[in-house]
Amino acid sequence: MANSASGEAVLDRSLRVLRAFDAAHPRLSAGEIAERARLPRTTAYRLAAQLSTQGLLERLPDHRYRVGVLLWEIATRASAPTDLSVAALPFLEDVNQVVRHSVQLSVLDNAEVLILERLSRPGHAINQAQRASRLPVHRSSMGLVLLAHAAHRERAEYLRRHGEAARATHPRLEHTLETVRLQGFAVLDGFIDAETTGIAVPVLGPKGRLIAALGVVVPVGYDAAEAAVMSLRTASRGLARALATPRP
Repeated sequence: MANSASGEAVLDRSLRVLRAFDAAHPRLSAGEIAERARLPRTTAYRLAAQLSTQGLLERLPDHRYRVGVLLWEIATRASAPTDLSVAALPFLEDVNQVVRHSVQLSVLDNAEVLILERLSRPGHAINQAQRASRLPVHRSSMGLVLLAHAAHRERAEYLRRHGEAARATHPRLEHTLETVRLQGFAVLDGFIDAETTGIAVPVLGPKGRLIAALGVVVPVGYDAAEAAVMSLRTASRGLARALATPRP
C-alpha cells in the first residue's frame, strides 16, 4: 500500500482517522479529524472522503463525519469477542439483578482493559466505561485482575512498557498483584471516579488460563461489597462452564 512522504502507509493513516472517533467525539469535522489524528488537513479531508465512499465513515448533512455502519458489521463478525459477550450476557444480568449497579465484561488487549459488554440500570453509580471503550490497566479493578492472572510473558511485557506509571499509582505493585491473584478479586476505591468503587474477579478457563474479567462499579461505601464479590464469583464460574461446554 502506498506510503506518504513521511513513509507512513495509507492503511496506517486511515486507522488514525478511524481512531479519532470515540464516545466523547462521535461526530467530527474533517478539520477535527486532522487535529485528533495528527494529520495534515488535506490528508484528513481526502481520507475521510475515501472512507465515506467505502462505508467506513458516514458523512452527515452538516458535513461532519461519524463511524459508518459497515464498521459495526465487520466488528460483529469478529467471532471471539462476540461469542464471549453472548455467553456472558445471562451471567451479567444475574449480577446486575443482585448488585443493581453497572456490571461489565472485559479482556486485556494491547496493554489496556477493553470493555466488551456492559449492563446498567436507572440510578446506577457513575461509570465512564462503555462498550468498546478502554481503561488504563493500573487504574481499574478489572485491570488489576486481568494483569494479576495474565500469562507470565504478557505480565512481564506490560510491566516493561508501563511499570513506571503503574508503580506511581501502586508503589507495591508486585505485592498488590500477588494479593489480587491469591484472593481472587480486586477492589479499588475512587481511581476512575472519586465517588465510585470498582470490584472485579477473573474468568478462568482450564488450568487457570485467563479468559476475561467481570466487574461492577458501585458507590464508595457500598454496604454489600461482599455480596457483590460472591455474585461475581458465581457468574465467573458459570461463564467458564458455559464456555467449556461444546455447542450442539
